[in-house]
Amino acid sequence: MASLFTGRVLMSNREEEEVETERELNRTLENKVLLLYFGSGQCPRCRRFSPLLKDFFLRLTDEFYVTRSAQLVLVYVSRDETREQQREFLRSMPRRWLALPFGDSFQRELEVRFSISEVPAVVVLKPNGEVIVGNAVEEIQRGGPECFWNWQEAAELLDRNFLLAEDWEDPVRKSITHPFRSLKYRLGKKRGEKGKEEEKEK
Repeated sequence: MASLFTGRVLMSNREEEEVETERELNRTLENKVLLLYFGSGQCPRCRRFSPLLKDFFLRLTDEFYVTRSAQLVLVYVSRDETREQQREFLRSMPRRWLALPFGDSFQRELEVRFSISEVPAVVVLKPNGEVIVGNAVEEIQRGGPECFWNWQEAAELLDRNFLLAEDWEDPVRKSITHPFRSLKYRLGKKRGEKGKEEEKEK
């Protein structure tokens, strides 16, 4: 998916930080369903839909609602008229949303590529860039967060349940059974230590 944004800059943390290197983009977008949200803070329909999308996103990614964040990333493609309007809109949205910088010509390219004629529009993409849903606005309005599980299945994402957090930080690839073997080793070690303590007490 990072290939869609090769050579481009994405803004994170509400336009305070840039995500622009290929490595950063890969880490941010890899193995995730990508939502491209075409909208504007001034459009009446967008003002009605954006709070729903915000809630949809938070319920899938915020630790207040879920133990483990869903494999979901959103990029806002603005039709705002000024930089300040875009900034103001993003301030009211989740911090994890990414955005193209205001006035980036790539916004128009994306609109043409995905046949966006009106806003709001939400294009749902697989990690390889294939389209899952051309415009998911009605689906999100009707189904809420449940939509994501269908998209996840369609995207054939690798399930992160099989990997412990430490394995994502370790750049060396390990076998899929490594977390289970590690856990077994740690449990075995604890049992051994407990047995020794019991023998000392006798």
